[in-house]
Amino acid sequence: MSALQDFENPEFDSQQYVEQLAWRVLGGDRKEGPKVFDPHRMLGAFQESIEMLKQMSERMDDKIKRVEEDLQTETKAHSGRISTLQDSNKMAFVHFQELDDRINSVATKVVHLGDQLEGVNTPRARDDEAQTLIRYFAKFTEPGPLVDDLFSDPFQIHTAADVIQKLQLISQELPQEQFEKPKQRIQERYNKIEEDLIAEFRASYRMGDKGRMKELTSILTHFKGYNRCIDAFIEESQSHAFIISDVCEDLLPICEQANELVHEVFSSPESVMGRFVLNLYESKLQEYVKTTLKVETDSEAYLKRLSLLYRRTSALTRSLEEYRLGSDAHLLSRLTKHIFGEYLDSYIEREQSYLAEKMNEYLEMYYKMLNHQKRHVAPGDRLQEFQAFLTKTPLNIGTSQHIDYKGETFLSQEVAINILNESKQAFKRCQLLSSPSNLADNAQMIFMVLMKYLCAEHIDYALNLGIHTLPLPEPKTPPERYFFETVGQANAIFHLLEKQFGDVLVPLISSTAQHTACVDKKTQVMRQMEHKIQNGFDRLLTSIVGYIKYVLATEQKKSDFRPESEVPMAQFSPACSKVLAFCDKHIDAIKRCLDGKNVSSVFLEFGIRFHRIIFDHLQNFSYNPRGAMLVICDVNEYRRMVKTFQLPMVNSLFRMLHELCNLLVVNSENLKMIINGEQLASIEKSVIMSFIQLRSDFKTAKIAQQLR
Repeated sequence: MSALQDFENPEFDSQQYVEQLAWRVLGGDRKEGPKVFDPHRMLGAFQESIEMLKQMSERMDDKIKRVEEDLQTETKAHSGRISTLQDSNKMAFVHFQELDDRINSVATKVVHLGDQLEGVNTPRARDDEAQTLIRYFAKFTEPGPLVDDLFSDPFQIHTAADVIQKLQLISQELPQEQFEKPKQRIQERYNKIEEDLIAEFRASYRMGDKGRMKELTSILTHFKGYNRCIDAFIEESQSHAFIISDVCEDLLPICEQANELVHEVFSSPESVMGRFVLNLYESKLQEYVKTTLKVETDSEAYLKRLSLLYRRTSALTRSLEEYRLGSDAHLLSRLTKHIFGEYLDSYIEREQSYLAEKMNEYLEMYYKMLNHQKRHVAPGDRLQEFQAFLTKTPLNIGTSQHIDYKGETFLSQEVAINILNESKQAFKRCQLLSSPSNLADNAQMIFMVLMKYLCAEHIDYALNLGIHTLPLPEPKTPPERYFFETVGQANAIFHLLEKQFGDVLVPLISSTAQHTACVDKKTQVMRQMEHKIQNGFDRLLTSIVGYIKYVLATEQKKSDFRPESEVPMAQFSPACSKVLAFCDKHIDAIKRCLDGKNVSSVFLEFGIRFHRIIFDHLQNFSYNPRGAMLVICDVNEYRRMVKTFQLPMVNSLFRMLHELCNLLVVNSENLKMIINGEQLASIEKSVIMSFIQLRSDFKTAKIAQQLR
């Protein structure tokens, strides 16, 4: 059996204990193993364990009772101690108040005694000082050189400075006629001591004796030459500072070192630091800026150097703002404006002139590389273009003088990117160098220069050339598709312009009248370009369908649709093959060069015109059954081609054309039923009859009588 201590173990597990007890009763812990289950033995073991638990419970109850009694006894003793401490604390507080009252009484008496002593000592000290000053003043009135250890001993220069400074103030109040000579001698001694103090200050600075410098500045504070002491400090601080050719690199370290020394030496460091920075800006920095910009004769280098100097000066100003530079909070900004004022006033004129010159240079170099002499559009051409727009008739510009530029579009994204990069840099300079009141106006001026050279002189010029080189309305040779290339490149360049407009220009002019003006200008230019592009598309599509009409008229034979029965049937006619090959090239060009709505609008117009040409062309022939099958094959090929347009309207037109062509092959007995069917319900009866009359058996089969 387990001892009583087993139940007192804090890790006691009742379930495990019962299992182990039952195991031991059965003899599981012996070598021979468990025996037959004996309930009486098991009951006895459990009863013994229960008895042990009862004993442990009684012991624990006794232990708890003793602990509670000890707790009550300790609580009473602790309460007594707390009460005693509270009484002691109250007594100590009373004593503290009494002591405080006594201290206050003694302090009052000491203050009163000090006032009495001061009242006695102050007049005495003043009398002594007055006596000393009178004695030294008397020496200055005596004839001959001044002989006194105070003014000849360099170690007493502090006392001598104090005496001479007070004598100089007193002498100013004396009448000139009576005390002219003493006043002159006092002033001379005053000036000499002042010079000696400043010289000693310079020497102390060079030796790095900050304590001595502070003593000297405190003495010189009462002298009129205190400002000369500050000037001496400024000169000494800058004497060996500018070792780098770039002054801007030196200014901030100099200011940081000087600021630390100024606060250790001078009693009013803010005003001294203000004069120090003022001297740096008005002498060193202003001269550096003037010299640097004076040597820059090239406009590009001048503008870049100006923006760099202004940016670095502004950064220096922001860094120095953490120093307290006297009472003028706007000192640094006023100094910066004073230094760059004349350059900023003429900045925008210089910027406009440079941009115009640089952008024109890019264009001239590009056209020179192409060996092209730029020419202007004649006014008569513009009038004819306007008349064509009003009458919706195709233009015939250049009929007598057709110029072939061998596929050159006269547009260059590289040139456009160079121009846009110049304008982007100009906008950045404008933001940096323009005042808030002039920023929007200056940005608008730069934008107008950009619009002139990028849009008017480059994009618009290329579009005009492209329109003037468009083929004739009904060419006999395949018309070139260069105008699509021109439009594609023009769109790409204008997208770059719009991106810069939104990313760079808009933040500079947002919420201003200039923003509206710039948007209106961009919109106006874009609409003019769109009008020219639409006019060019109209003329080019006219030439394309004109050439298709010419191919069909010359390549399509009447025998194609009335072949003999023994002739093998082709998949589609030779004319259809040539038309498809020609159209595929132009369709690829349209997809490659155009984007967005331009693709859909061009395909729609081309699809409608192409359908009209094919429709009219098919009505010029008569069809036997084999020929009708061939024309259906041709129409299917045309349908396959226009499906790539992904335009429901064009697909519908060719679907109806296919249905009309089916009328050429069906049995004459079924025509009436097909005509009245749903597929041809949307087509006019006259159109249906015009196609039925193209059948070779229309008269022999008496189809007209069958359809009555």
